[in-house]
Amino acid sequence: MTDRTTLDTTPSPPTASRRGALVGAMFLMATSAIGPGFITQTTVFTADLGAAFAFAILVSVLVDIAIQLNVWRVVGVSGRRAQDLGNSVLPGAGYGLAALDVFGGLVFNIGNVAGTALGLNALLGLDVKIGGALSALVAIGVFLIRRAGVAMDRIVVVLGAVMILMTLYVAIVSAPPLGDALRESVAPGEVDFLVITTLIGGTVGGYITYAGAHRMIESGLSGPENIREINRSAVSGILITALMRVLLFLAVLGVVAGGVTLAKANPAPSAFEHAAGEAGLRVFGLIMWSAAITSVIGASYTSVSFLVSFSPWIERNRNRLVVAFILVSAAIYLAIGTTPAKLLVLAGALNGLILPFGLAVLLWAAGRRRDLLGGYRYPAWLLAIGVAAWLLSVYLGWHFLADLDELWR
Repeated sequence: MTDRTTLDTTPSPPTASRRGALVGAMFLMATSAIGPGFITQTTVFTADLGAAFAFAILVSVLVDIAIQLNVWRVVGVSGRRAQDLGNSVLPGAGYGLAALDVFGGLVFNIGNVAGTALGLNALLGLDVKIGGALSALVAIGVFLIRRAGVAMDRIVVVLGAVMILMTLYVAIVSAPPLGDALRESVAPGEVDFLVITTLIGGTVGGYITYAGAHRMIESGLSGPENIREINRSAVSGILITALMRVLLFLAVLGVVAGGVTLAKANPAPSAFEHAAGEAGLRVFGLIMWSAAITSVIGASYTSVSFLVSFSPWIERNRNRLVVAFILVSAAIYLAIGTTPAKLLVLAGALNGLILPFGLAVLLWAAGRRRDLLGGYRYPAWLLAIGVAAWLLSVYLGWHFLADLDELWR
């Protein structure tokens, strides 16, 4: 009998169940990226840059693909989680990566719980603390189910589809200037590199980088013989995120192009309400809740996945630890009523470190430690674009570290 406290990680045969797990891994990565910050960030940048934001989206997607192709390839071919590869490349590196990821994941999970509360408030008018508590219970319920891994896969797929369809509806209603968006995507009138780097950090920074890859190998898909499926899953996950970003951009663009000034305090719900009235506000609530609850699930699952290889006890009690992670996040949110700004700055800085640190470990394993990949010869072209993406991630890390100066002012 399967212990109900352990995610089902036994290898699956090449059947519909494995395909379902792969789709779940893709959507876990995508929905982990699409959180409350993703929605607010996209709204604000669209309001600031207008159609020119299309170029930033295009560039960030290309860089995201380069990073995720390398992460999924190294983790998938080796069949090892990022922290295990880290300790094999440099003793202690895996522990450091895990510590950064778990702390950053916890702080951002407080923000994710806050996002679920805001979503239910806009959707149903619930008090934010009640909404946060109920949403935490929903997330906990996922990991109390006997086959928690299957339940998680299905929920992130369904809610991911809900977000995309609802955002598509608002994008159609707002009637954005598609011609301007297409033209600006290749010939922008304004280029903001800070916006581009922020998008990249928000899409593949911190725990998000490893969410889908860890779920993939735990579903039983690993080894060089599965490279085609690994590549397809990595790219598909990023494209799902990109689709949501584009639809949200178009929905907001249609509003601001019409001359509407969004509310500074709550720009995202303001945009949806201007686009579709009261119905738009309710749709925003559903999108925000779906984005936030899937991010709670993704952050909790992935953060604990960085600990399971360090102790058999942790592996046996994995789901209990995920539940505890959610409970701690929710308890802190309920105690303070919001996410402390200083903690978010610190977590952002740590996420900026996780990406270059973790990516360097994986690229070193790819280029110098073929033994960790079972003798697999890593493609030179893929390693080259990975190194280029790593150099950019170093810049991102430096940018986030600079924010630490603000922390103590």
